[in-house]
Amino acid sequence: MAAEEITSKLIDIIADIGDIPRDEVQNEKYLIDDLDIDSLSLVEIGATIEDDLGVAIPDDKLAELKSVGDLVDYVTQQAIPS
Repeated sequence: MAAEEITSKLIDIIADIGDIPRDEVQNEKYLIDDLDIDSLSLVEIGATIEDDLGVAIPDDKLAELKSVGDLVDYVTQQAIPS
């Protein structure tokens, strides 16, 4: 899967779970502060990423990923071997 596909899928996941318009989910937005994603939704996002993209994000790592861009970078690095 290409990086662009991963980014698009992640935006879809965040928008769907967070009940946020897709165009508001941008790399520079903070998941909790800007998009009002709560901790339960964040865990659901992590589980959906694992189900849909095959990338498991440990709970401690998930807590470190503050912005949409952080999440995109991490998942892309894990999904596309260098």
